[in-house]
Amino acid sequence: MKKKIALSWSGGKDGCMALHKLIAQGHEIACLVTTVPVELERTFGHGEKMEAILLQSEALGIPVHFIRCTFKGYTQSFIDSLRELKENYHLTSAAFGDLYLDEHRSWGENAANSAGLEALYPLWMEKKEAAHALQAFVNSGYKAVIIRTQDDVLDKTWLGKEIDQQLIEKMKSMPICPMGEAGEYHTFVYDGPLFKKRIQMTFGEKTQMETTTRLELEGLTLIVK
Repeated sequence: MKKKIALSWSGGKDGCMALHKLIAQGHEIACLVTTVPVELERTFGHGEKMEAILLQSEALGIPVHFIRCTFKGYTQSFIDSLRELKENYHLTSAAFGDLYLDEHRSWGENAANSAGLEALYPLWMEKKEAAHALQAFVNSGYKAVIIRTQDDVLDKTWLGKEIDQQLIEKMKSMPICPMGEAGEYHTFVYDGPLFKKRIQMTFGEKTQMETTTRLELEGLTLIVK
């Protein structure tokens, strides 16, 4: 049965893979959902500017809905927004790009169920399958770069690196999840099969945060393919 879905979206490769798989299965992605701290114009997930997510939304031709929330009220704000989106779009489901962390899945299932929606995890796998998943992303035709790294795992030289075969080979010697499921790194997708336009950008400053380093994306524009 065709489902009508709100997809949790942070702008990275996992959400993009989930999007591609759900559409390939014949489902409709009614909207993307991105959480944003009330005091910032950046995403909760990866710290991108809202502008970057809006350009992804336009490039994909799928509306994005920003959920402005606090850390303390994050879950309730998410549930309340899903309820509203369920009514507006006649949703059946909420989908998430998590891979294998049970605590992440439990949170998403509880949030979706509280809003009266089915929770979908189209990428769910065993931890040992993560390397295969990264290879599948590289083979898919989508393009992404690393925009945030966890300081105790990857140094700032990884920022701006393309997710490609060369990076996969380098990661084979690293004691991390190849997909960065534990937050070792985060990505931004700027092109691919479902993108009607490509996002062009330049790399700006590397900003040191508390435990991570973030690459600023500058000069963001859409290019007709």
